[in-house]
Amino acid sequence: MINALGLLKRRRFLPLFATQFLGAFNDNLFKTSMVLFATYAIFSDAGQEANFNALATGISILPFFLLSALAGQLADTHDKARIIRLVKTAEIAIMALGSAGLLLARHGHVRFGMTMMLIAVLMLGIHSTFFGPIKYAILPQHLASCDVLGGTGLVEAGTYLAILLGTVVAGWVPPEGAAAGVMTVAVIGWFTGREVPAAPRVGPKLAINYNPFTSSWRLIAATLHIPRLFLAICAISFFWTIGAVLVIVFPPLVKNVLTADERVASAVIAIFSVGVAIGSVVVNTLLKGRISARYSPASVIAMGVFVVAFSLLARGWSPAPAGLLYGWPAFVAQPLAIPVLLSLLAVAVTGGMFVVPLYAFLTTTVEKDQTARTVAANNVVNAGAMTLGSVAVLAISHAGVTPEDMLFLVAGMCLVAAWIAGRLHRACGAEGCVMPV
Repeated sequence: MINALGLLKRRRFLPLFATQFLGAFNDNLFKTSMVLFATYAIFSDAGQEANFNALATGISILPFFLLSALAGQLADTHDKARIIRLVKTAEIAIMALGSAGLLLARHGHVRFGMTMMLIAVLMLGIHSTFFGPIKYAILPQHLASCDVLGGTGLVEAGTYLAILLGTVVAGWVPPEGAAAGVMTVAVIGWFTGREVPAAPRVGPKLAINYNPFTSSWRLIAATLHIPRLFLAICAISFFWTIGAVLVIVFPPLVKNVLTADERVASAVIAIFSVGVAIGSVVVNTLLKGRISARYSPASVIAMGVFVVAFSLLARGWSPAPAGLLYGWPAFVAQPLAIPVLLSLLAVAVTGGMFVVPLYAFLTTTVEKDQTARTVAANNVVNAGAMTLGSVAVLAISHAGVTPEDMLFLVAGMCLVAAWIAGRLHRACGAEGCVMPV
């Protein structure tokens, strides 16, 4: 196995990595700019802010639930690189719509502008639905089996570093800068996407089922009856449900509990992103390229402990004077600022250590002509779980539960995820479940 970072020198990996990195950056720059604009410039109520964040999250997830089965079938029966080029072309049009909406809302046409932005979020969800299966399924086709875990870890690390940069930029640039930025990055991503090497189908051509409901049901039924895939997908779904709850809760929590401005909110989300990237690299180092869930149960239990610590620290926070919000210098000067940020970083690191090996399971324990459909089945289940998480946040918020109390729900979900990951590790044994070469 070559050093994982050495994959970045490979013509068969670098263009895909760059395309995914730019896409994740752009997606997050736009969505975070929209959420921060709504949270700090439109709404003035924590409940309304959480509801809008949940609505945006639900809209972005819906395409994964409806179209993942079709995306997986297309990726397994057509050249994956060609699909990437089509998807990146669509991204330019989507960002043009979203940018126009952001600028309109900025200049007083709030309802019309917000509608355009939410439509763009829906279309970005469709964009991600068709790109998602490819970014993992193409790895076993372009890399040696011993390098798939390293490639998966780099893709995950790159994704979260891109989210980090997108989040930070969204907190510091005005809407006009965000609009110009997403258009520029979309064009650059179109060029890098054209450099991804061909990845034609490796099995027989499929008879594609275009019905989103029957195709999703058949896809899930064909995947979840395999115990190791069932357990891996369930564990990943719990992780992304946890992530959806945290993403919904964080902006209102930062504004109303930590009483900090949008730049601090972007920094908090960014720290979570870089932490997952660190965890992705750490677990790859510990496993030395072996596909195993050995560290996943302990990692997600630790994640739950750090979530509780973060909640307790938030309760002890000294709020800013009435009517004011802490900027970054004033925020970090508070006595609990460093413990708050470190606990959040620890949540993210342990989360990355938990989820990366599980994704590697999906692409290495099935035949290469089934990888995209396996990832797509995972996306369908993930989307359903994340939707339930978003609905749960709405219901719990209406019941009067505060963001810091909602973090205890996250901690409880971590225990369930640990139980599932433990079953997966026992089912596969110490050597892991890997398709014979």
